[in-house]
Amino acid sequence: MMTFEEEKMQVACDDLKLTEKLCENDEGVIETIKNKIKKNVDVRKSAQSMIDRLQRHIIVADCQVYLAVLSFVKQELSAYIKGGWILRKAWKIYNKCYVDINGLQEMYQKKISQESDTANDNHIDAEGVTEESLNRLKGAVSFGYGLFHLCISMVPPNLLKIINLLGFPGDRLQGLSSLMYASESKDMKAPLATLALLWYHTVVRPFFALDGSDNQAGLKEAKEILKKKESAYPNSSLFMFFKGRIQRLECQINSALTSFQTALELATDQREIQHVCLYEIGWCSMIEMNYKDAYQSFERLKNESRWSQCYYAYLTAVTSPGAGDISGVGVPGCEERLWNTDNSERFRKEMPTKELCVLAAIEVLYLWKALPNCSLSNLQHMSQACHGVLDPSVQGLRSLLLGAIHNCLGNAEDAAQFFQRAVKDETGRQQNQYVQPYACYELGCLLLNNAETVAKGKALLFQAKEEYTGYDFENRLHVRIHAALASIKELVPQ
Repeated sequence: MMTFEEEKMQVACDDLKLTEKLCENDEGVIETIKNKIKKNVDVRKSAQSMIDRLQRHIIVADCQVYLAVLSFVKQELSAYIKGGWILRKAWKIYNKCYVDINGLQEMYQKKISQESDTANDNHIDAEGVTEESLNRLKGAVSFGYGLFHLCISMVPPNLLKIINLLGFPGDRLQGLSSLMYASESKDMKAPLATLALLWYHTVVRPFFALDGSDNQAGLKEAKEILKKKESAYPNSSLFMFFKGRIQRLECQINSALTSFQTALELATDQREIQHVCLYEIGWCSMIEMNYKDAYQSFERLKNESRWSQCYYAYLTAVTSPGAGDISGVGVPGCEERLWNTDNSERFRKEMPTKELCVLAAIEVLYLWKALPNCSLSNLQHMSQACHGVLDPSVQGLRSLLLGAIHNCLGNAEDAAQFFQRAVKDETGRQQNQYVQPYACYELGCLLLNNAETVAKGKALLFQAKEEYTGYDFENRLHVRIHAALASIKELVPQ
């Protein structure tokens, strides 16, 4: 999934389905152990059978979550619906396992609190089920259960009604709590839970603006996790990668580049990790406006991965005008690819000017929430570059980017003026349809920072949500709008 290569994703799906078949068993857990006790079957053997059965159920649910995530990656309505029905099965299994494990823990606690174990025939033999085995099972189910909640909490709000109809909610706090429990458990998935938490705090929260304009949100938690696990994983390429993510979000770009380079060297036999490290090196280079190094990273990615050939075709075109090979576009997939395809085709038909290439590079930084990581001096250079673009077809985009740059510089009044111009722009709407809804969202968020303009900001967020459709990165913006509206409810209880 890290490289989006369809052949490997299909292999993963086939393996998950095979694993599911090996583990499926519909027999109830608590009922089975009670029946065996009543029939005077060896309690220790039945307890071991029960532990095995619970473990199998959890693995089946995990497989369902992974299959759903692989389906969601396609970002198509049919894929979301299919993934939702798959998750429905996982949700039922997780809930059942949670209830069963909690019930067993209660039974165990009652047993050990009894003055005489032999006085009760309906107890669980200590040699069959131990507190340690139950805690490990709780850790095992908490990983998938927590990941499940986080995934559902991030489903685009326009699809939430479908998800709710399927019968399960998405609780972000419950997801984080469960993943933290799994991370501290003795289960073999504890390291995966730790990585999931780091991924959420350093990638998801800033990218989807789940904490509004607070670009530092989640970094404290991520630092604590890294510090706690550092001695256990001293040479982990992934932990070094997440250290680089934290440094990038703190605008320590040189330190981030060092960390990503170290992670790249540590991941000698891990192709996918090498790719995400090269990806971040390219981004950090773009943040520093070092297009030569950015191009080199993207060029290597294009040569090593068919997915990357498509994904970075547009990036190489704008980071090295005239040198970027855009022959890899057109591979079907997520919305980033479609946008890259459209823009790369435009660049293929007509060689862009240097000013338009620089504008396109800034556009990429904006769309991937990287502008807040740029230094003040680089932001000022970008502002000057945008002012130098006079092409009437991109004036809306130019205004949107200038608004975002001034917002990062702390110039709220100037930012608001540029966002207003972008909202009103009609000339370039056909070429950059996402500009108006994004400008509407940005202006709305800006107005939320002032108590006197909260109502107007809220109205703009609803306008961005309801009056525009069919543009690039629509799902992404809907998630951000949902987070912004949720923040209003927290500040002003409805």
